[in-house]
Amino acid sequence: MVREISAGGVVVRHKEGVWWMAVIELPADSKAAVRQAKRSKGKPILCLPKGLVDPGEKALDAALREVREETGITTAPITKLADIRYVYVRSWSDGERVFKIVSFYLLRYESGRIDNISDEMRIEVARAQWVRLDEATPKLLAYRGEKQMARQALQYLEAHADV
Repeated sequence: MVREISAGGVVVRHKEGVWWMAVIELPADSKAAVRQAKRSKGKPILCLPKGLVDPGEKALDAALREVREETGITTAPITKLADIRYVYVRSWSDGERVFKIVSFYLLRYESGRIDNISDEMRIEVARAQWVRLDEATPKLLAYRGEKQMARQALQYLEAHADV
């Protein structure tokens, strides 16, 4: 079984008395969106920004880079949330089973305009947007592990009022 190591972020910003989180919408024709289409009944597929850790790169650096590439915003780390692990089958090439580990970090928005991404990135990201963090876990995010990361982020923020 092939192994993949990725990293991503739950990016938060406090505005108008509410915590907001950055999410990306997958293009409707992406492989992940096609797989999710049956479950989502035509709704956009929203997920957290994440991607592969490059050789020699630290997971946190990869998370910061992936967030910047996929959302257009710059962030600063608050804390590591957790690693999620799962197995999937590559449906787009060799049918190989892949064991994937994704390290997620809680990141604070610093600068930039969300969805200000390169044309090349539009293959992976239809758009990036802010959603209310408290609404992301029950109904907006597509993947169970990512919903858990958003829940953990909300719990952390509630326990650490000084963030």
